[in-house]
Amino acid sequence: MGIQLIDREHSDTTLRATRTTNEPLAASSRSIGEGRIHDLDQLGISGMSLVSAHLSKDNLSGARDILITALRSRLWAIFSQFPENMISVSNVSMRYGAKVLFDEVSTGFTPGKRYGLTGPNGSGKSTFMKLLTGELDPQKGTVVHPKKLGVLSQDQFAFDRYRVIDTVIMGNKRLWAALEEREKIYAKPEMTDADGMKLGELEGIVGEEDGYTAESDAAILLQGLDIPDHVHERIMGELQGGEKVRVLLAQALFGHPQALLLDEPTNHLDLDSIHWLQGFLNKYEGVLIVISHDRHFLNKICTHIADIDYETIITYTGTYDDMVVAKTQIRSQIEGQNAQREKKIAQLNEFIARFSAGTRSSQVQSRRKEVERLQVTELARSNIQRPFLKFEQKRPSGKHILELESVSKSYGDAKVVRDFTASVIRGEKIALMGRNGAGKTTLVNALLANSPTVPEAELRKTSGYEGEFLSGGKVIWGHEASVGYFAQDHKALIQPGMTVFEWLHQWDMSASHEEIRGLLGQMLFPRDDAEKRTDVLSGGEAARLIFCKLMLQKPNVLVLDEPTNHLDLESINALNIALQRYQGTALLVTHDEDLIDEVATRIWHFEGTHQITDFKGAYAEYQAVLA
Repeated sequence: MGIQLIDREHSDTTLRATRTTNEPLAASSRSIGEGRIHDLDQLGISGMSLVSAHLSKDNLSGARDILITALRSRLWAIFSQFPENMISVSNVSMRYGAKVLFDEVSTGFTPGKRYGLTGPNGSGKSTFMKLLTGELDPQKGTVVHPKKLGVLSQDQFAFDRYRVIDTVIMGNKRLWAALEEREKIYAKPEMTDADGMKLGELEGIVGEEDGYTAESDAAILLQGLDIPDHVHERIMGELQGGEKVRVLLAQALFGHPQALLLDEPTNHLDLDSIHWLQGFLNKYEGVLIVISHDRHFLNKICTHIADIDYETIITYTGTYDDMVVAKTQIRSQIEGQNAQREKKIAQLNEFIARFSAGTRSSQVQSRRKEVERLQVTELARSNIQRPFLKFEQKRPSGKHILELESVSKSYGDAKVVRDFTASVIRGEKIALMGRNGAGKTTLVNALLANSPTVPEAELRKTSGYEGEFLSGGKVIWGHEASVGYFAQDHKALIQPGMTVFEWLHQWDMSASHEEIRGLLGQMLFPRDDAEKRTDVLSGGEAARLIFCKLMLQKPNVLVLDEPTNHLDLESINALNIALQRYQGTALLVTHDEDLIDEVATRIWHFEGTHQITDFKGAYAEYQAVLA
């Protein structure tokens, strides 16, 4: 039996084997089956496995266990030969109670590669990221990472007393420690010889870490992420949540880290900032691992996808879309092989039953061995769940659904929307685009304030604004308009102190219990979750419950303000398909480029001049005009 290292960059728990015959091996990979081996190359999927073991027909059964044991014992020795700035994971396991997130995972992340870490909500992506950063210790196994990590902080309040520019520089811990210590020495009324020696040492560190250009380097990052110069000297505690996230992203990118670990870096970024970030990351030469629910972003930056599923992590070469194709091929081909094996086993068992008591004992024994060899691959269950969204209308609206006449909105002397006039026809799907703070949600509130079906109290809750939503102009809704609203702060609309079932049922008391439970099931609420208290819903659960409400009410106009913020990739894909099939009118505020590209038939782009460009055409056509 020969063992051959295939590709270190794709190290994972998947093992592959080829037999000396042309027949595919009748076993699954550890990633899909339970501790067995499968030849993924024969399925047409290359570059996914760590090891190729060439086994003869006679020694297959005994060699399998020996091979797996030997490989596990050698994985750490293999990883120790990798560059010191790679991230390596050896035999790592994590579980919470009875739920296994991943079991004995061994994999590596190498410099120059950009990895997307994917999997549905609850699969363990953030947990795995915390293992890589050292924030969590694995229950079993070992994680080794470079000394200099860039990590996107999830604590928005940790730096509230620091200047924005200083918060960014803190991303280089060695530099920041040297700058602070140098400042303390300079603050002394008199310096000793020891202080002078120490200052020399500290100045060396500052020079090594590019400390003399630190503020200008930090300013460049902040400008790319749309944090203007006048904000750089402000205190972090004065900033809004979206601004803080962008500053913390600049912090993670600062100081030339050997590895970048970014959990949802595109949250609260507008499209211009996302495009800037894509360009930055595509030039990055270290190890990049990113969690994102933005398919377009993953496709633009990733060279590999590390997918958490089947209680393990499988690394695929290519973009997110490439991974989906490869993953589907693997499973469908294994299922096809299983069907062939089951048919062959049935034929062999029929022979054994007919002749076991006769004179053909040697042939019967041979058939029994063949049955053992052809055991069907046991497919582990995927943890991916796909919601089902379908937006319908109780009745269609009139043809002219919405008129805007010289609509304007100001906050004091600050103009946000200036003299916007437009006419919306039934069935149009309009994407509202522009920089953060450009006025997209402000316009949405102005439209909804005069809508026939969205109570003003809802707008007050979600916006926290007590003034007039419209400073000038008119908003006129057409005949039979029925508006369904998904607010950016949608959780504020879910009344506490109720069960999920009670909250949803109140919006249509004529709906049967079966219909309510059916809608909840479509959006992945298990039957017991119908009795879950609304007070304890996560952001993703709250979003799915709002979608249940919209499907129950069946409006002919949908107004969705950042609907993807708390959704995983499967749910965003379901929303995309549902909006494409929706026969009503939709106004959509989102920074998800695939959603805009595949759904929108018209673009309202909010310019820096407080005016809105009304482009009647798809996003690709709009981009072509700008090019």
